[in-house]
Amino acid sequence: MNMKALTFLLRLHNKLEIGQGEIRYCPTNSTIILGEQPMAISVVDQQNKTTLNDKSQPYALAWLTSLFFLWGFITCLNDILIPHLKSSFNLNYSQAMLVQFCFFGAYFLVSLPAGKLVERVGYQRGIVIGLLISGLGCALFYPAAQIHTYGLFLGALFVLASGITLLQVSANPYVAKLGNAKTASSRLTMTQAFNSLGTTVAPFFGALLILDSAAKASQDASSVQMPYLLLAASFVFLAIVFALLKLPTIETEQTEQASGSIFSALHDKTLRLGVVAIFVYVGAEVAIGSFIVSFMMESTGLVLTEKEAASYLAYYWGGAMVGRFIGAAVMQKIAGAKVLLAHSIAAMILIAIAILGSGSVAMWALLLVGLCNSIMFPTIFSLAVRDLKGNTASGSGLLCLAIVGGAIVPLVQGLMADQIGLQLSFILPIVCYAFIAYYGRYLSTRLAHTNN
Repeated sequence: MNMKALTFLLRLHNKLEIGQGEIRYCPTNSTIILGEQPMAISVVDQQNKTTLNDKSQPYALAWLTSLFFLWGFITCLNDILIPHLKSSFNLNYSQAMLVQFCFFGAYFLVSLPAGKLVERVGYQRGIVIGLLISGLGCALFYPAAQIHTYGLFLGALFVLASGITLLQVSANPYVAKLGNAKTASSRLTMTQAFNSLGTTVAPFFGALLILDSAAKASQDASSVQMPYLLLAASFVFLAIVFALLKLPTIETEQTEQASGSIFSALHDKTLRLGVVAIFVYVGAEVAIGSFIVSFMMESTGLVLTEKEAASYLAYYWGGAMVGRFIGAAVMQKIAGAKVLLAHSIAAMILIAIAILGSGSVAMWALLLVGLCNSIMFPTIFSLAVRDLKGNTASGSGLLCLAIVGGAIVPLVQGLMADQIGLQLSFILPIVCYAFIAYYGRYLSTRLAHTNN
């Protein structure tokens, strides 16, 4: 899709109207929560005095959408990188999972400083700095492969993830505020769709340019050099574009400020359980994606090359993309807590089939877990902050920090895989989804009592 076509779609999409409400976002997962207090938003280009109806906004939004695609692409590419580096450096599973530990650890450590930086330099400069840092992280893959040092790969991943975190902290609220408040959720839904598209396309790119090249070079780590240099060039190109773009300056004024603290927010049991649910959900989703290529090659009995196994990964992430649209329709009729309970139970059953089964049945059972994952994050997030009122901002911050589960759970499963085998190690994601099922049951019971 070229830029003109994307711009036309975004301009048309902006005409859709959704109920007005306060926008709250989670920078690491592009999640939007609609609250009850109205937000007054004005967009003003200080030089040209543009207004909300300025025709340049769809073009700005089109370029911003490319960022959502790119960081979805980069995040999913880790699932290709893990089996490749495992083979190249003769790593065990726990050592290979340090890829996700460094990547998601950066989200946890950098999110708050990134927010402070954006407050000082503004959204546009924050985007430019984030793009340059991401480009530096990608460029560092070249010397890491040249001197064949795993530690340098991990350092490059941390730098790359730090840039992605700054990008998300800058771009998410900017998209939400770039236009009429009534269509903010609509704009973010559109951009998130391109984020999911990035996660679906990445496995094909990685399989072709990394794993296929590695197979021809006898698992040489140098196969990552050219793909990541191309990504570095893409980041630098976008940094130049955003530095030159005349984006509207956004002035935001909220009619009501959140006054709660983290400690007062934690008095709410629903939030406390929600933090744990987000932790285990992100951990389970990332862990399955990280191990799925190795699982298909080693535990199913199927004869697959790394390239062939990696191409199936698109079904896991593509299922999550498709499931978001299906789930949105279903939850118009069925309570979100009940849908969450059903999806988590389905995920547990599918993983159990993958553990006990073999061949194509085990492979497709694990791939279908992506479909179950689709509605979990936004459902958990929105229900966890539903009744926090003045503590909503603090609660949202805690839920965002819980995404560090993506660093911890895969590492723990790696340790388990080294001790009891890869297939049995998927017991850990079952435990994670069991807690989510408990949370869904708790929410259903609580909401039923509230309604009565």
